[in-house]
Amino acid sequence: MKLTDMVVPLVIGCILLWGLVRKVNITEEFTAGAAQGLRDAAELVPILVLLMTAVGMFTASGAADIISSIFGNAAQKLGFPQECLPLVLIRPVSGSGALAAADRLLTTISPDSFEGRVASVLMASTETTFYTIAVYSGALRKKAGSRIFIAAAAADITGFVLSALTVRLMFR
Repeated sequence: MKLTDMVVPLVIGCILLWGLVRKVNITEEFTAGAAQGLRDAAELVPILVLLMTAVGMFTASGAADIISSIFGNAAQKLGFPQECLPLVLIRPVSGSGALAAADRLLTTISPDSFEGRVASVLMASTETTFYTIAVYSGALRKKAGSRIFIAAAAADITGFVLSALTVRLMFR
């Protein structure tokens, strides 16, 4: 047995030992924490359903493809593959929607092509920022300020641009 196999049991054991030393009712604290976690999860469900529904409607309606075709020429001139634009539109909002878009792209275009590599780097180097903001804002019961959205959009755009630039520098 390796040491890495023992990390989680050791951490749990240390927490339990610390609770015993400090004379904390571990069962009561665990139950209170689990109950709070369930309440938080129940409050997040409407936000998650809204996001999943909106992304599903956006992709099923063909809006992602229409927007991609509108901005396709500009993207090509900037060195970003037009085929990756639906992924760019969906990635900040939905991880599963982005996975579906990446899967569709990689099944129609070779994963070893420029477009396939850009899609792969983009998926690995960007986050579902607006989804994350919605979840954290809901959990904190605070309205997200406009600065958060501006920073998230800037981070996403940076990730999108640098994904194409990185692939161009590393593989061409």
